[in-house]
Amino acid sequence: MNFSFNPTEGPVIVLTKLRGPAGELVVRLALDTGATTSLLSWETAALLGYDPSADKTRVRVTTGSGVEFAPRILIDKIEALGTERINFPILCHTLPPSAGVDGVLGLDFLRGQRVILDFRSGLLTVD
Repeated sequence: MNFSFNPTEGPVIVLTKLRGPAGELVVRLALDTGATTSLLSWETAALLGYDPSADKTRVRVTTGSGVEFAPRILIDKIEALGTERINFPILCHTLPPSAGVDGVLGLDFLRGQRVILDFRSGLLTVD
């Protein structure tokens, strides 16, 4: 499957459909091949009906500002780039309002797929 993106500026944005206890939501996730684990903002998790603070599972995360511990929740369903995952583990972390995204789609979601980022044509191919 092919997906268009703007090859000249900003991150590669992936529109992603999430389902949680409170319903479904379409969010903007930045594709990040440098992130081993996908991540959602606390606000997005709350809108889906999750309470990350109640989850006792904490994962060590190295960020640009240092090492932190983030809660990991299981998203009922995630759909992106023609792929669907059920009970997908995802980290929750605060994001600055200037981020312009609701989280990050990391390598954990992409594993097992062939991904081609073509910056000449602005096409992301996944199969």
